Amino acid sequence: MEKMIKKPCMGRQKISIVKISKKNHLQVTFSKRRTGLFKKASELATLCGVEIGIIVFSPANKAFSFGHLDVESIIDRFLSRNPQPDSGANRLIKAHRNANIHELNMELTQVLSQLEVERKRGEALDKMRKASRKQCWWESPIAELGSRELEQLRMALEELKKKVAEQANKIFVESNNTSFFKVNAYENKTKPHDQSSVASSSMYKYWLV
Repeated sequence: MEKMIKKPCMGRQKISIVKISKKNHLQVTFSKRRTGLFKKASELATLCGVEIGIIVFSPANKAFSFGHLDVESIIDRFLSRNPQPDSGANRLIKAHRNANIHELNMELTQVLSQLEVERKRGEALDKMRKASRKQCWWESPIAELGSRELEQLRMALEELKKKVAEQANKIFVESNNTSFFKVNAYENKTKPHDQSSVASSSMYKYWLV
């Protein structure tokens, strides 16, 4: 027998970065990447308590922006290179905002923990369900059973048929015995009455003679 030629493992290949030629594919890819980028920026701003601004351009040169807290103020501050003086009101606003961000981070951590617990619970339930299906394989559709399960099912049905026939025969015999005993009891009950009738008729004949 000829040895099977093993395919050489190519490993992780480098994907060349080229522009997508089809416009429809390009637009769909841009929409997905833009949504993912804005989502990551929002998570970063919430978790770290930073101000962030992003501007992206679509293949049709349409601008899309995201900013936390306000994209215009962030852009103006970036372009002017002159940060506004930090007054007492601004410090109070920042402190309040940081407190809110800290509270939101705690809630987010708690929700993520609950989500992880529910995910593990769902996986455990799936495993239990699969194990239950394996144990109760006879409840599956016949088309999904293998040759081994079909043979076991056939033997089980034959055994069930045998037991049903034995039980039916037993019930039939018991019902016949019950009917026989009822007939005998009825005959025994009526026999004394018949003998007395015969005796009385004989005496009647004797007196007549």
